[in-house]
Amino acid sequence: MATTSPQQIDANYRTINSNDAFLLKSAWTFVAGTTGAVAAHTLFTVTGDVLVRVFAVCSTDVTGSGTGEVGVTGNTAALIAQTTGTGIDAGETWIDATPEVGTVAVPATFIITNGLDILLTIGTNTFTAGVITFYCLWRPLSTGADITVTTPA
Repeated sequence: MATTSPQQIDANYRTINSNDAFLLKSAWTFVAGTTGAVAAHTLFTVTGDVLVRVFAVCSTDVTGSGTGEVGVTGNTAALIAQTTGTGIDAGETWIDATPEVGTVAVPATFIITNGLDILLTIGTNTFTAGVITFYCLWRPLSTGADITVTTPA
C-alpha cells in the first residue's frame, strides 16, 4: 500500500519509527538549599510539540518531608503524581503516587505542546538528600521539536 505521508527522520536522516524513539536521562542528587529546594525545577527543556513518557528510578533514599511531582507549568502533576519524598526509596521506580520495587507498568504517554518544559515541583518542604534518575522517552511531533536535559541546579 502506498502512502503520501512523509516519514519523520532524525538529525542523522534515519526514520523515526517508534513513539519511544529517543531516550534522555538526568540524575539528580538532592540537597536542601539547591536541587532539593521548594521550587519548580526544570528536568527537561522542550521545544515545540512532543510525545513523551517520563519515569524515575531512585538509587539512594530520598529524605526530607517535601512532596514531589512531575509535570508542566499549569499541570505540575500531569506526568508523575505527587508523593512524599520519604516515600521514594532506593530500588523503586516512580511513575505515580506510589513508587514500587520490581516490575512496574509502563508509564502513560503524554503530548506536550508549545514547548512547555518538564518540571519537578518540590512543595511543602525540601528534599534534603537522595538520588533519583529521571528518564524521558520521546519523539518529535512538530517540525524542529526537541527535548534536552537541563543541568540540575
